Amino acid sequence: MFKKILSVGGWTLVSRLTGFIRDVVIAAVMGVGPIADAFFVAFRIPNHFRAIFGEGAFNNAFLPTYAQVLEADGEKAAKSFASRITTLMLIVQIALLIGAFFAMPGVVRLLAPGFADDPAKFDLAVSLTRITFPYLLLITIVTIYSAVLNAHDKFWAAAAAPVLLNVSMIAALAVTFLFPNAGYAAAWGVTAAGIFELLLVWSSARSLNASPSLEKPRSDMAMKRFFKALGPAIIGSAGVQLAIFADTIIASFLPTGAVSSLYYADRLYQLPLGVIGIAAGTVLLPEMSRRIAAGDEAGAYAAQNRTVGLTLALAAPFFVAFLAMPDLIMTALFQRGAFDAQAAQRAGAVLAAYGLGLPAAVLIRSAVSSFYARSDTTTPLIASLTAVGVNIVVKLLLMDTYGVVGLALGTAIGVWVNLILLFVLAYRRGWTALSRSLGKTCLAIAAASILLAAFALFAPTPLAQWIALLPIWRSEILLGVLGVLGAAIYGGALLIGMKAISVRLARR
Repeated sequence: MFKKILSVGGWTLVSRLTGFIRDVVIAAVMGVGPIADAFFVAFRIPNHFRAIFGEGAFNNAFLPTYAQVLEADGEKAAKSFASRITTLMLIVQIALLIGAFFAMPGVVRLLAPGFADDPAKFDLAVSLTRITFPYLLLITIVTIYSAVLNAHDKFWAAAAAPVLLNVSMIAALAVTFLFPNAGYAAAWGVTAAGIFELLLVWSSARSLNASPSLEKPRSDMAMKRFFKALGPAIIGSAGVQLAIFADTIIASFLPTGAVSSLYYADRLYQLPLGVIGIAAGTVLLPEMSRRIAAGDEAGAYAAQNRTVGLTLALAAPFFVAFLAMPDLIMTALFQRGAFDAQAAQRAGAVLAAYGLGLPAAVLIRSAVSSFYARSDTTTPLIASLTAVGVNIVVKLLLMDTYGVVGLALGTAIGVWVNLILLFVLAYRRGWTALSRSLGKTCLAIAAASILLAAFALFAPTPLAQWIALLPIWRSEILLGVLGVLGAAIYGGALLIGMKAISVRLARR
């Protein structure tokens, strides 16, 4: 299972690295001005709907059901089930696309009401969102193919697909001169990427003879199980997206640049979430679904404990870095072109606030597997909506005092509430069982993290004095040196600590 997690994580890392290059290009070309704000709203809207109707809700309802059909009735029945679901989702998405195209001014006014005070920015956001919205239809079908591949223990194509989004957007921005402005170039790059991603996962599923096709929908037990799980999953995913909607809505009332600052900080925050948290959850859910379907509860718990330990071990350095040196990270990675020092400092403060919730955020996908593997999507819904309520209330309380940083703090508090509720509910039902070796692993991770934090707080100043003698790339080199040395210190301390307490991540 570790090999699968590292495979997904490896491709996700490539995706995040190319995404970073994409964001560097966007920052240099658009900065944090009105075009950037309009594009990021246009980019977020289809992604919000994708998370509600696609990757989040659909995957959590579809994959366990597909795995059960595959285990009980074989590949032919599973393929038929996937084909019927594909047909239904395609019908829904086409209807949503047509409706959204004509209602787009109202959609943008709902999600970014502050833009109404700037007609030029509002009109640009409407135009760009009409261009990006077809990406939702394409990526929803991509999600179906990806879930089928994952159920067959094939992870690379689904994990590699997001790389195409970044490459497509970079290519489009490289020929900005062909478009009215950079926002239009990036928007067309998004929609083109959906086509490329669909071709990739379709060809991979076709090679396994598991590619869903179009089939007249009909009801059976599998379809009933799917829709019974889908309803709460959609509401739960909608709740999470509601909290993100709140960020966009509230930020649209803040000074120009708030939306962009949230975006750049969130992109870095999403790096460990995607490479570690989501990758672990992507592998863990089908693993637990298969084991529970086969009656191997102990094996399912052991897989979950190993995944949690690995997730925390890999995420801890990011947690330390985001809290100890957020300004340096933003300066080194983005401060160039239209992205100035003030923008870097503001985005750095947002990144630190997001970082407070990172440990909880990377573990949520592993925690919800206890429920989704049993086709229980209602309990995660309750936990998610409770956390969203806390999230939004905190945002409203903090926005006047802390501005855009208060929005990130609300997100951090919300994910901790979500994780705690999931763990308590799973533990009370006997659906999770923390092992002694996991507790020892957490102690070793904490000790190594404290050592890394001391290094991150005290090493930059003396190192910066030496690097200041260089004519260029001072911030970039300083961050690189700190990253290499910090990784060596953390990795060495973690290995020594785990050896001292006789624990390996591969053990149950």
